[in-house]
Amino acid sequence: MKRRAFISHAAGIATGVAAFAFAGGAARANASVSAGHRVVDLDLFDGNRRRAVPARLYLPLQASPARPVPLVVFSHGLGGSRMGYRYLGSHWADEGIASLHPQHMGSDSSVWQGNPLILVQRLQSAAQESEALARVLDLRFALDQVLASENAQSIDASSIAVAGHSYGANTAMLVAGARVATPDAGMTDLRDHRIRAAILISAPPLVGQGPAEQVLGSVNIPTLHVTSVEDTINIPGYRSTVEDRIAIFHAMRGSRRTLAVFNAGGHSIFTDRTTRAGPDISTRVKSATRELCTLFLRQAAANGHPTALQGAGEQGHALGQWQLRHKDLLDRFVSG
Repeated sequence: MKRRAFISHAAGIATGVAAFAFAGGAARANASVSAGHRVVDLDLFDGNRRRAVPARLYLPLQASPARPVPLVVFSHGLGGSRMGYRYLGSHWADEGIASLHPQHMGSDSSVWQGNPLILVQRLQSAAQESEALARVLDLRFALDQVLASENAQSIDASSIAVAGHSYGANTAMLVAGARVATPDAGMTDLRDHRIRAAILISAPPLVGQGPAEQVLGSVNIPTLHVTSVEDTINIPGYRSTVEDRIAIFHAMRGSRRTLAVFNAGGHSIFTDRTTRAGPDISTRVKSATRELCTLFLRQAAANGHPTALQGAGEQGHALGQWQLRHKDLLDRFVSG
């Protein structure tokens, strides 16, 4: 088969997300307050690429120039939007970690619109190499804009992480330092050196790039890998299972890695949806996931600022306690 886009087919599906209204302009924002954080919707536009990059920022109320907070930039799965993954973004902000969710036009909720008979073609088009690269630039542009905005002094620019689910995990891998071959540039390093840690939820392999160790061995920042035994992507022409997620974990030999494999829940359980696993399992897996991600993000921030947060020993103890609390949900847990 002719070499397809390096993320062709390998994009998960985030359904049931809300549509958004794009207001135009370079950076229009709307804000609201919820619990311990503010929600700021940014209608950004990258003039150099003539591309809209809507984004949602969850900002802790405690964030200020005197008390800047860490930031995680989250990339949604295929068919998602800036409105999705609220269970993560709002939780992180309530825990004192800002969360920025850019929307990737072309591989966002727009794929569900139009003639249902050509849905598969739209999904495949959204996973082409050009869109995969555009996603990386979306993420970088949104981060640039926030760090140049009125909120910049409330963000700790030395404690920035990336996260993503499914196709978004592919985007996160590229930003974290995965090296991929492109027709025009040969081996390409899309790493953003501001990123200090990465959370990869349901990460599919980077297709057509050779051995995973060759592609991912250059990732040298801490990584958290989250999946489940039923975490399968199954769309026409492509199938990817939990074994692919585990292979990615093992391939990142230069990274200090943590792996959590839940014993229930499919690929979409990590979205905001209540899946066929049922509301109880769905709620418990989401709760455990956001708790683990928060511990990981705090540990990553502490590595850069040893006196700011818990020490390494305390963090290791916290991860051990997390494992004990959720042992009935876990198929395996590896940290080291």
